[in-house]
Amino acid sequence: LILLGISTYRKTCLNCDMVYRYQDWQDGVHNFDDHLLLSIHLCLLLRNALQTHTSVRRIIEIIELTERESFPNKDRILQAYLSFEGLTDHDYLYACDSCGYHPAVVVMGVHNEGVSSLPVSEIPNPPQNYNGEVNAHSFWEAVTMEVISHGLYPPGCRNPFVVEPTYHNWSPWIGPQTRHSDILLNTESEKVCMPDLSGGVDQYLTKEQLADEVLSLKLSEIKNLCKKCGIDGRGSKMDLVRRLRDEMDSRAIYNQVFKKVRGASGGWAVITCPCGVVYSLKFNLRAERPSDFADLLLSWKIFPNITVYDNASGLVSHINERCPQDTLFTIHEGTLLDHTAENIRLAAEHNLKVNLPWLKRRKQPEDVGGHPVTGSVEHYCLRDNFHQSNNKQNSDILRHIEIVPELAETLSSQCAEQLFADMRKNNYFLNRLTLSAHMFLQRNIMHNYNVRKNTRAKEAIQKVISPQAALVLDQNGFIVMGKTHLLCVC
Repeated sequence: LILLGISTYRKTCLNCDMVYRYQDWQDGVHNFDDHLLLSIHLCLLLRNALQTHTSVRRIIEIIELTERESFPNKDRILQAYLSFEGLTDHDYLYACDSCGYHPAVVVMGVHNEGVSSLPVSEIPNPPQNYNGEVNAHSFWEAVTMEVISHGLYPPGCRNPFVVEPTYHNWSPWIGPQTRHSDILLNTESEKVCMPDLSGGVDQYLTKEQLADEVLSLKLSEIKNLCKKCGIDGRGSKMDLVRRLRDEMDSRAIYNQVFKKVRGASGGWAVITCPCGVVYSLKFNLRAERPSDFADLLLSWKIFPNITVYDNASGLVSHINERCPQDTLFTIHEGTLLDHTAENIRLAAEHNLKVNLPWLKRRKQPEDVGGHPVTGSVEHYCLRDNFHQSNNKQNSDILRHIEIVPELAETLSSQCAEQLFADMRKNNYFLNRLTLSAHMFLQRNIMHNYNVRKNTRAKEAIQKVISPQAALVLDQNGFIVMGKTHLLCVC
């Protein structure tokens, strides 16, 4: 139902001329700009629609067709909804009720299709004294303020709250209980000084990896890409990909292919627990590298025992070089055993097992400085099942998840990929937004995604125990009833 001709009132301070706008959610109304008012019911409808990958524009079009009435500008309605979420008191906890604030096992990945069209050449270089640290609380407050401010400034008017992308003021999001402080790491500025992408450095995509990503494109898209690169576009999909791969020694063609599959920005990186709950979210201005995940992990209060990542050896090399005083991956370079020919042979024959019993039952006696969940100080960087065929070194076979029975039984290393497959359905509307609006809405969608997973897990527990069971979180973020830890089925 659309109501027109409504009047709103406001108050003005006699001392400073500050305007107090009518905004009382108890009346069930969200006042966006004194001209556009949304019912709280509609705002909640839009929130739930986004959780099912339906854009605000499509929902409004459905309502228009159903009610046979015309709504105001749909982009303005989206801004009004975003301001509603900006004014809502979300905790953005980003933690799993089953794994706690400090999970012992994490899975990492990057969603390359969630990109911005912003050319990286337009991003100014950071100040010379920039040390790679950014205040996450201040940054996200600024992003939220920009979203809210659209209701304070008329369209076309200069908005002083706009957050411009810069290397020195661009923060990931990590839950307040998981990060060690509000000061997080973001060393993307160092990518500006890194070698040429076509230089064959381990951290970058090889021709083979890039060709694998081209295979996921539609045939028509690959033909257009061949045309742009001046390559014969006739033949099967495999023929075209093979020609592109053979020509990628040319930096110009490599960059053209890279831009097609990865976009202008670097997508967004996540760290999840085995249940698939998102703990960390990082919006990359440039193409993803192991340093992006190192920034996230080194910003955590407690470093996980098991880290699962498709470029495990690259991450270990980066962290060991970056933090030589720490002992995170010094034992076997993060692999499960020493790199002997015998161990590699046994692993290749699937005859190697390494038990890590502290993943199931806390280590007793626990190690000094051990993880609060496992009691162990051991750290391993492993490969997920999907990427195990892409081993870059013989020793990488000692990173396979299947070697550890405690992980092989329960760990779904594809939880990040499953998340991306789900979130890929949002690309059609998220990638059209401004960079700050994209970030704000993506963080909000992920928050509601996490809340929904935790809620379902609690409901599953209450079905077994009692619907009236008082479930609370302990000091480490685990769901408990009394003093008993409960296992959530996420």
